Amino acid sequence: MAAKGTGVTSPRTPLKSILTEKAKGIPNDSAGTVKAQTIEELHSLQRKRSAPNTPLQGTAGAFANLSEDERQRQQLQSISASLASLTRGTGPKVIRGDPGGGKYQAVSHVAHHHHIEAPVISVSDSSLKFTHVLYNLSPGELYEQALKYEKGSFLTSTGALATLSGAKTGRSPRDKRVVIDDTTQDELWWGKGSPNIEMDEHTFLVNRERAVDYLNSLDKVFVNDQFLNWDPKNRIKVRIVSCRAYHSLFMHNMCIRPTPEELENFGTPDFTIYNAGQFPCNRYTHYMTSSTSIDINLNRKEMVILGTQYAGEMKKGLFSLMHYLMPKRHILSLHSGCNMGKDGDVALFFGLSGTGKTTLSTDHNRFLIGDDEHCWSDDCVSNIEGGCYAKCIDLSKEKEPDIWNAIKFGTVLENVVFDEHTREVDYTDKSVTENTRAAYPIEFIPNAKIPCFGPHPKNVILLACDAFGVLPPVSKLSLAQTMYHFISGYTALVAGTVDGIKEPKATFSACFGAAFLMLHPTTYAAMLAEKMQKHGATGWLVNTGWCGGSYGSGNRIKLPYTRKIINAIHSGSLLKATYEKTEVFGLEIPNEIEGVPKEILRPENAWADKEAYKNMLLKLAGLFKNNFETFTEYKIGEDKKLTEEILAAGPIF
Repeated sequence: MAAKGTGVTSPRTPLKSILTEKAKGIPNDSAGTVKAQTIEELHSLQRKRSAPNTPLQGTAGAFANLSEDERQRQQLQSISASLASLTRGTGPKVIRGDPGGGKYQAVSHVAHHHHIEAPVISVSDSSLKFTHVLYNLSPGELYEQALKYEKGSFLTSTGALATLSGAKTGRSPRDKRVVIDDTTQDELWWGKGSPNIEMDEHTFLVNRERAVDYLNSLDKVFVNDQFLNWDPKNRIKVRIVSCRAYHSLFMHNMCIRPTPEELENFGTPDFTIYNAGQFPCNRYTHYMTSSTSIDINLNRKEMVILGTQYAGEMKKGLFSLMHYLMPKRHILSLHSGCNMGKDGDVALFFGLSGTGKTTLSTDHNRFLIGDDEHCWSDDCVSNIEGGCYAKCIDLSKEKEPDIWNAIKFGTVLENVVFDEHTREVDYTDKSVTENTRAAYPIEFIPNAKIPCFGPHPKNVILLACDAFGVLPPVSKLSLAQTMYHFISGYTALVAGTVDGIKEPKATFSACFGAAFLMLHPTTYAAMLAEKMQKHGATGWLVNTGWCGGSYGSGNRIKLPYTRKIINAIHSGSLLKATYEKTEVFGLEIPNEIEGVPKEILRPENAWADKEAYKNMLLKLAGLFKNNFETFTEYKIGEDKKLTEEILAAGPIF
């Protein structure tokens, strides 16, 4: 340092050398130095590469006996073909991995070969860029992607990933379209009461092009290759192309996850979803009624999503697909819960929202096969999905301990509200939506049966929350009555307040899931009748609603009583009871069930006002009759005998 004012430099005093541990002869790092020369190399060492190492059985698989590089090249080629633009016959090159460095393998673009008349432009900017493919990422990798890149993604106190689905917090059934062609025109259920709204092939291709263009404009897309149906003979391969880590994790949980060796042999998917939900459809396109469109093309085996980020559209779109594909194989697709006793007795649970389907099918003394979607084949009953999609509103550890404990690392929480500091979720908060949801792998349920299939069902339980208070807590059904109530799909909701009085409102949903049916309800009913008859299953109607009066005057049937009833069905003891028939609906009700008050078994006995009971009974019977008029013109079987039996099984005035 220069002395002030002199301009002469002072001599520097040498610093005393510091004696390090190494200089004393003690090694500084007993493990030695890392091999990496750069921070990027260090990060690459942090992530150990995993690859399938289980030997393949035989050479039948699409990628069997291939080198890792060749297998990956064929995977990318298959994904590239999925992302092809139909009008231009091209698109971006696809590359494996996350953008931001590293050596990745690219593949030349391979287009689908479909006979459509469209202009072909040989060069476009999109053909100059790469789209990075994030292929079948693990939950940990998807967490990282969501937390880093997707606004509204947070880690909750239990380790679940909280996400937002955007403006849409539920399904958009009025925006769902199905392509009508020479085949589907005759096969599918169209018209009054049907969920299927038609669109033509050209409009589908316009929307598909819009979705693919949007996906191709992104730096990266997520691709899931997974399965539907635990029955190995009838497994369906699906590919989901999406732009959000949230969607990829959701489908990772909800579909069946392939093993590494199954992924090696995956090959070409049977069905592909293009989820470009962040981008709207063009509202001026023919058949569009909003900026949202969910389109299914059964001939092309494709589904396109535009204008909604609600993940449930993918789940239910695939369920609709199964409602079309499975009956073609003489397999019955069912919107039901399913569990199995320790002795192998299987029960199916049907019920609309609020009937207790999830609560009653989840039983610590029984194995859970699945909570929502199933197939009944000639060999077994099997879960379609690999996960559960549970409602979270008012969730508590006391009422739903299994669901509560399943909300941990790997679970997707949709649209929930949580404490900013502690990240504890408030399940009572409806600020975003009442339809808060949790999606988790079925293995998160302790008593889940893996693999998720079992023997033929012994009991078919139809649940109804009857707010009119006139249906018995339990009734044994004849085969025709089971078909009648299955096609009706009844429950009752509590309407809004009018002049201070809350009145029940009847709701009917064919086969307890009309929104997802592809064929006419009588088709599924006839198959159910055939399978129940062949395998000796018994039908039951269980009312989880009111007794002793309608909503507002009576009381809801206590859950412990309903559980006693369900247990008596499972054990077979209810089959041995003595029965008597009710008027109007003609239902057979047991005279006695252990642990259930006798006075509530026959509804009129619980009503103080007998005249009011009779009026309410006739009112509900009339609603059933009016609803069923939609189905009276359809013939079931070669003759119309079963149709006539089903009609006769309804209420008689």
